[in-house]
Amino acid sequence: MRFIVDAQLPRRLAALLRAEGHDALHTLDLPGANRTSDAEIVRLASDEDRVVITKDADFIDSHLLRGKPPNLLLISTGNISNRELEALIVPLLPTIVSEFDAHGLIELSRSALIVHG
Repeated sequence: MRFIVDAQLPRRLAALLRAEGHDALHTLDLPGANRTSDAEIVRLASDEDRVVITKDADFIDSHLLRGKPPNLLLISTGNISNRELEALIVPLLPTIVSEFDAHGLIELSRSALIVHG
């Protein structure tokens, strides 16, 4: 699966996804780095069939109102260490990937993986 990790999440999340066999970019990998606009992230995600991984609620509004980005993984854990985030994501990654076959919005909280619509 192809991912783009938004600025407020650690770059090492993209590296972890690559280590798990996925194509993953972080906004720091883009020409605008962490100043890349939400619109540019959405365009890239749509053009390259990438799942946006974010904590930013603005992406939820865009996804629900306009269907852009088409696939969104919302991290709703609040403040969490990088290590804790990785420990949450790694065991759930196969489920996350398979759920995106039929669903466009998935939320990861500290206690659950929530598949929306």
